Amino acid sequence: MTTQTKFPGRKPTHRIYRVVGEGKASTWTPIGAAWPNQDGQGFSISCDAVPLQGRIVMRVITERAAREAVS
Repeated sequence: MTTQTKFPGRKPTHRIYRVVGEGKASTWTPIGAAWPNQDGQGFSISCDAVPLQGRIVMRVITERAAREAVS
């Protein structure tokens, strides 16, 4: 994923995905990232794409997700 950091010096804490399908048959495509606002009352979101179908899911970035984004 090539999401550019919009907040210099701060890494995103959440990844945004487009999800199509259900369960093990679903396809997850990374489409953006999110950072918590300084006041802790919401998130700033950067999207590389906006899906026309499927659903949007925001997940906390874990070590596994970070490794998969690099490969």
